[in-house]
Amino acid sequence: MKRTILITGGAGFIGSHVVRLFVTKYPDYRIVNLDKLTYAGNLANLRDIEDSPNYVFEKGDICDLDMLRTLFGQYDIDGVIHLAAESHVDRSVVDPESFVRTNVMGTTTLLDACKEYGIKRYHQVSTDEVYGDLPLDRPDLFFTEETPLHTSSPYSSSKASADLFVMAYHRTFGLPVTISRCSNNYGPYHFPEKLIPLMISRALADELARNGMQVTFALNVGQARSGNPDYLVTGQVDEAWLRETSATDLATNLRVNYVLANRQGRLLRESLSSSQSRTGLPSGAAAENLMLETLRDLVKPMAQKIVQTIQAKK
Repeated sequence: MKRTILITGGAGFIGSHVVRLFVTKYPDYRIVNLDKLTYAGNLANLRDIEDSPNYVFEKGDICDLDMLRTLFGQYDIDGVIHLAAESHVDRSVVDPESFVRTNVMGTTTLLDACKEYGIKRYHQVSTDEVYGDLPLDRPDLFFTEETPLHTSSPYSSSKASADLFVMAYHRTFGLPVTISRCSNNYGPYHFPEKLIPLMISRALADELARNGMQVTFALNVGQARSGNPDYLVTGQVDEAWLRETSATDLATNLRVNYVLANRQGRLLRESLSSSQSRTGLPSGAAAENLMLETLRDLVKPMAQKIVQTIQAKK
C-alpha cells in the first residue's frame, strides 16, 4: 500500500461517504475507519465496501490516546481525515460537556497522536456554523474564509475550539493541517434527527410548520465529499476553506424556511461564498432537481409527499 489514511467517524452519515470514496478511488491506499459506533454510527452504511482488500474497520474512541497509539503503530498511518464529532445542536444545548469531550478533547488527543507519529497530513472536517448566523434582511451577505468565528451554540463553540487547536498545532508544532467548513449536507444514510429527513417524517404526519423564520442551506453529500477529494490529502497546509452549494444561486437551491419550536442555539440564517470550492456545483433548477432525485432515492413515497406539501404551502 502506498499510504494509510485514518478516517475517524467513518460509520456516520458524511463519514461513510468519505470512506467509500477513498476506498474506491484509491485502491492502493489502506483506509482505516475508526468509529465509536454511537447512536449515529452504523456499519450498515458501508456494507458495499466492507470486504474491500484496502478497507479496515476499528471500533474505538478518539479520546483514548493509548488506543490511537496502537492504531498508528499497527497500520503505519501517515494521513488523517477527522470527521468524528457530536454534531446535533439540540443535543449540545442539553449536554454541552459531551460535545467538549468529543469535539475538543477528542480532537486534541488525535492531534497528539498525529504529532507523535509524524503524519504527513491532517484534515479537519468542520462546519460553517462556527461563523454564527447572518441577518435575514441582508441576503447579499455570505460567509467567506475570512469571516471571524462567532459561534451561537455549544456545538458550534466546540467545533470552533477544535479548529483553533488544529491551527495551533500547526503553528506550534509544525503539524501539516487543513480545515474544511461545510454547510449542511443531505443524502443517503442521513440520520433522522437532521432537518431534511425530519421534515420528511413531519410531512408524512402533516406536522410541517407554516410560518418559518430560519433559513438554512444544504449541500448534497455526494458533492461535499467528491468536489475535490485530492484536496483532503494534498491541499495547501495551514488553510481553511468552505464547501457550499452554488454561491451565487443559493436562494434557488435548497432554501428551507422552518420553525421547530424556536429551538435554542439555532441560527437564523447561514450562507456561504467560497473562492476555493468552485467545482462546477449545480445551481438553480439543476440543484433543485438533484435534491428531489436524492430524496426519491431515499424514500420515494416520502419524497413525493414532502414536495407536494411544500408546494401547497407556497
